[in-house]
Amino acid sequence: MNIFIGNLVCTVTDQDLRQLFELYGAVDTIAVITDSETGHPCGFGFVEMPERSAARAAIAGLHGTDLSGRACTVNEAYWWVHDQEVLAVSPGA
Repeated sequence: MNIFIGNLVCTVTDQDLRQLFELYGAVDTIAVITDSETGHPCGFGFVEMPERSAARAAIAGLHGTDLSGRACTVNEAYWWVHDQEVLAVSPGA
């Protein structure tokens, strides 16, 4: 399951997220998204977990958790991917 994690501070790394999510189960991939021009973090990322039950437990357990002074937003990434696909095919997007 692909998981969105938002409201991240600029110092959060892939390894930081791996340590958080591995408390709930196996993690396949992690990506903290960065600006393509500056390389600076954009404040969100994605975590892929192979086991749906572990992913749901991680979402429930980590949503709203304080991470370096910010409450993280954690949810299934389907909504984000869907919105990006809609934007890509919408006229004037």
